[in-house]
Formats: sequence, C-alpha cells, structure tokens
Amino acid sequence: MVKIKRKICIPISTRGNYGKLKSTFKAIQKSEDLELQIIIAGGLVLDRYGDFREIIKNDGFEISGELPFLLDGDSTETISISSGLAQMQFSRYLAKLSPDIVFITADRFEALAFAQSALCMNCTIAHLEGGEVSGSIDERIRHAITKLSHIHFVSNKESAERVKLLGELEKNIIISGNPSIDLIRKFNKNKNNNLKNFLKTKEINFDTSKPYLVISQHPVVTEVSSSLDQIRITYKALEEFNLPKFWILPNIDAGNSSAHVFLKDNIKNSKTPIYLINSMPFELYATLISNSKCLIGNSSSGIRESSFLGVPSVNIGNRQFGRLRGPNTLDCEHSIESISKAIKYQIDHGPYRSSNIYGDGKSGELISNHLSKCSLILDKTITY
Repeated sequence: MVKIKRKICIPISTRGNYGKLKSTFKAIQKSEDLELQIIIAGGLVLDRYGDFREIIKNDGFEISGELPFLLDGDSTETISISSGLAQMQFSRYLAKLSPDIVFITADRFEALAFAQSALCMNCTIAHLEGGEVSGSIDERIRHAITKLSHIHFVSNKESAERVKLLGELEKNIIISGNPSIDLIRKFNKNKNNNLKNFLKTKEINFDTSKPYLVISQHPVVTEVSSSLDQIRITYKALEEFNLPKFWILPNIDAGNSSAHVFLKDNIKNSKTPIYLINSMPFELYATLISNSKCLIGNSSSGIRESSFLGVPSVNIGNRQFGRLRGPNTLDCEHSIESISKAIKYQIDHGPYRSSNIYGDGKSGELISNHLSKCSLILDKTITY
C-alpha cells in the first residue's frame, strides 16, 4: 500500500531565504511522511541575480513552479502591483499542487501575498520568524502573517512570547531557532577554497586570507526617497578605510535600481577595490562574512548569522530596529561620521564570542518533524 505523504509547499523569493531554508528542505526531503514542493519567485527568477535554478537543482531539489511576479520599476507602486501579481500567480499553483501546508518565510511584501493566497484557498499556514521586531514595512507584514498563520516556528523565547501575546495558541508556537544557523554550524570557515573558486567565476582574483570588508545594504521601503542618499553616505564613509570591499547588491525593493546604478558608476573611481556581487550560495556568503573584518549595512545577516559566527557587524539605520541582537552588532545612524566611527571600533575590536540567540544549528530537522505530525487546522480563534 502506497503511503500518502503530507505535501509541504514553500515559496521562496530571495537569495537569503533559500540559504536559510536549505536544511529544512533537506530534512523534509528525507522524511518518509512529507513531500516537498518548492516554488521559486521574485529575485530568484531574475537573471541579474544569477541562475538560482541550477543552484537549487545541483543541491538535489526539484522545483515545482516559478513565479515571475516582479514588475520593472523602482517605486512603491511597483511593489504594490507586484504583490497583487504574486497572490494571483501563487493561487494558481496552490490549485494545481493542493498542498496540505503552505510554509511562509519571514516578512517581505510578497510573503504576505503568499499567506493571503493560502488563507483564501483553505490551506494550513506555517510561518517562520514570527514575533520578531524590526523597522520598515517588515514589522507590520510579519505580525500580519502571524495572524493569518496556524503554526509558528520562532527563533527564540522573546519571539515566542510576542506571538503568544498576539493571541496565538501556545501549543502551536515552536521555538525552532533559525535554520540558517544549521548550515553555519557545519562549515569550516578556515576552508575557503570553494569561496576562492566562486570568486574566480566572477572574475575576482582575491586572496581571502587578506583583510577585507563586506557590505550588504538594502533600501528601506518607508524611507524610499532617501535610499540613494543612504547608499552614498555609506559609500563615502567606507572611503576612509584602505581595505578591499565586497559589496552584495541589494534586494528587489523600491529604491534598489538607483543603488545599482550608483555603485556601478562609482566603483571604478574607488581608491581601493570594490567587488560587486549579485548573489552567491549561502555557505559561500557565510564564509565570506566570517573571514571579513566587519559586515556593514542593514541586512538581517548582520544580526542573525553574524552573531553565531562572532563577526563584528555595523548595523546602519532603522531597517533592523528593535530586532534582538548579540554583542557583536553595533548600531549607528545614517551619517558619514557615525558609520566611520562604528566601523573603526569594530575593526579594532575583532571577533566576538559566538551567540546562540537565533538557535544552535538544529532547526531544520525540528521543523520537519513538527510539520509531519501537527494538526491540519483552518479555523482558529484569538486566545483572549
């Protein structure tokens, strides 16, 4: 008799979210009770970020569908329309694939569209990274998805308590940690031959044993009119440091195009090399930041992964406002003086102790196990 597996549909739309979920994908794939359905969307189907289809397939996963929902443009209007397209296209895949659980990640605008599709199509919804605090529209999106979801995989006790205060049943709140830590826990940061080979494919010949900085700064949607100025300020602050720099191009958010153009136009005039990288496999990104002198910008990796790695991090502005951080993260405002001062302090300080505030590296299997046995529910009632 053929065993009927529970189908888990997971849409992913950013470089970071694929790396974050890789251990969960592997655990689901190994499970005798679960069937994995991966839908790639957003930046993962755009040529400007490289061919993620090949990366995913080479990792041993099948792709169940593609959602090219992003419109060309650099405005909040474009985001809003793209969100509507994401909901429409994802709804069609839900009708085709009939998943038992839709697994939503984090807090991007399209994640809310995916959750809305699952809600309207009577799917049980699981959510990763609820209960956290941050800035921009992410803050509201994250808590809205929590209220649409039935199962909550949270990073730590603080997040669990917030989800509970939002009126969710305690039995459906699972402290899983963040699965991005799973991959970091297993890799040896001192073995960087794979990183060197990857950089060569980008025509970057650099000895990664030498000092360098990494920058990952994304537009803040609620500050879209200031996005270009914020990139310029960071660029100017970095000119003070006579170190090579790896600059990871920003996510597909309102304001990203002007950042791309500015960086490409200005790196040729830099006194020290600046290497622009559109995307890279998560393990290689972790290797890159773990061997750097400092990670600079407003990426969540400066809060989460860097805390586990003990990498000095400078967090600029409000995008990660209020998010739980370890001692390795130093906050500063958008000013040349503030950013320069923070970078100098972190370089002088050097590596920090590893922190487990976002998990101990065993999240993927825990998530998979719970998905295989949790109740498939649709209705829910606020607990107060």
